Amino acid sequence: MLLKDLIKGMETVACKGNMDIEVDSIAYDSRNARRGSLFVCIEGFKFDAHNYILAALENGAVALLVQKEVDVPEGIAVVRVKDTRYALAFVSDVFFGHPSSKFNLIGVTGTKGKTTTTFMIKSILECAGQKVGLIGTIANYIGNEALPAQRTTPESYDLQFLFSEMVEKKVDAVVMEVSSHALELHRVSCSDYDIGIFTNLSRDHMDFHETFENYLNAKMKLFKKSKKGLVNIDNEYGKTILERADCELYTFSIEKDADIRAVDIKKHPGGVEFKILTPWGSENIRVNIPGTFSVYNAIAAAGACGLSGISLEYIKAGLEKVSVPGRAEIAYSGKDFTIIIDYAHSPDSLENILTTVKDYCPGRLISVFGCGGDRDRTKRPIMGEISGRIADFTIITSDNPRTEAPEAIIKDIEEGIKGVNAEYITIVERRDAIKYAIANAAAGDIIVLAGKGHETYQIFKDKTIHFDEREVVREILEELKLEGG
Repeated sequence: MLLKDLIKGMETVACKGNMDIEVDSIAYDSRNARRGSLFVCIEGFKFDAHNYILAALENGAVALLVQKEVDVPEGIAVVRVKDTRYALAFVSDVFFGHPSSKFNLIGVTGTKGKTTTTFMIKSILECAGQKVGLIGTIANYIGNEALPAQRTTPESYDLQFLFSEMVEKKVDAVVMEVSSHALELHRVSCSDYDIGIFTNLSRDHMDFHETFENYLNAKMKLFKKSKKGLVNIDNEYGKTILERADCELYTFSIEKDADIRAVDIKKHPGGVEFKILTPWGSENIRVNIPGTFSVYNAIAAAGACGLSGISLEYIKAGLEKVSVPGRAEIAYSGKDFTIIIDYAHSPDSLENILTTVKDYCPGRLISVFGCGGDRDRTKRPIMGEISGRIADFTIITSDNPRTEAPEAIIKDIEEGIKGVNAEYITIVERRDAIKYAIANAAAGDIIVLAGKGHETYQIFKDKTIHFDEREVVREILEELKLEGG
C-alpha cells in the first residue's frame, strides 16, 4: 500500500519525502521493523521509540510516523502528527482494510464485570449458531481457538491485525473488553463498535488516571464511538454516561424501570435465578455463577444480544450454560469446607465476592488476598477494611508484587484492616497462606482466594513464576491428605 493512501484523511503536521513509497508492513517496535516497514514512533512511559529510529531503519524501515522533529537520512519518508498513538490506530485500520466494519463488534467497559459479560455474550451468540471472536483478560478466541492475551485490550496495530484474522476466519461477531487504558491510549480508536456496554464504575487505576474524573472520561469515550449504548442505570455514574453519550441508548437495571430488567431474583450457593423483562419478551433464567453481580452481567449480555437480533430462546440457553474461569470458580467442595477462586482485585470486586459468599456461608468466611505491586496504593487499606469487615478471618498475603517488596504492600493493607478490629494474620508467601487456610478450615467454612482468578503466574521483581491456584489447591489437599485431593 502506498504511504499516501495509508495516511489519507489523517490530520498531519508535516510530510517530508516520497509519499508514493510502498509500505509492506507497520511496526511500532524497532525490532519488528523489516524491509518496507512504516515505523511508528510511540512515546511510551518507559521507552520512546523516537530514540530507536536508526535501529528501525537498519532493519529496513522505509518510512517514519513521528510526533517530534527528527533528523533522518536522505530518502526516508517522514510523516509528523500530533499524536502517534492515534496515528498508529488510523494507519493500522486502513492497512488491514477496516476489518471491524465487517462483523458485529460489541465492546464492554466498566470497573468490574467485563470478562464475565463478554463470556456470556459469546455463549449466547454461539448458541444462536454464530462464530464468535472474543478479546479480553483471560485469552483471545477465534471460535474455539484460544490465543494468549498479553493485556486486556491489545495495542491498536495488534488489535487490527487480530480483527483481520477474525475476518479471514469468517467470524460473525466479536465481543471484547475495553479497558480505560485502551480508550485513553487510542488502542481502540478507529474501531467500528456496533454496541458499547457500561457495566459500572468504581475506584480503580488511579495510578494511571490520577483522578476519578479522568477515569470516567476515559470510559465515556466508548460511547462516543458506538452506534448503540447499553448502560447500567443502577450505578451512580450511569446517569453521566446517558447525559454525555453520542449514540442511541438503552438501559438495564434490577432496581429501576429500564429497557432490560431482572425481577424475582433468587440467590443460591451455586448461582442465581431471575425473570428477565426485555423489549423482545420475558423469560426465566438461571445462571450458574452466584451473586447479584452475576445478574447484572447476565442482563447486560442479554441486552447486547437482543439488540443484535438474537431471540430470548438463545439468550436463555447461552446464559444457562456459560462458565468463566476464575470468576466465583469452585476449586474444591468437600464435605467439610469449600474453596472458591475469584479474580477480585479492586475494592468493589472484593466486597462483591465476599458479600455474596457470606450470604450462604454456614461456617466462617476465610478471605485470602493481597494487592498488586506497582499499582494504585490507595486501594490497599480500603481492601483491608473490606475484608476485615466482611470476612470472619483474613489472611493477607502476596498477589503480584512486581518491583515492590511484598512486606510493604501487606503493611499498606494492614492500615485498613486494623481499623475494624478484625481477626487476621499475614503470610507473605501466597502458597503458604493458602495452605494455612486449608489446614485450619473447619466444617462449614468457605475459603475465598481473591485476586489471581484465571492467572497462572505470579510476578516478582526479578522473575515470573508459574502459579495456578487450582493446581496449588490440589497439591495442598494431597499434602494434607484431605478428601478430594
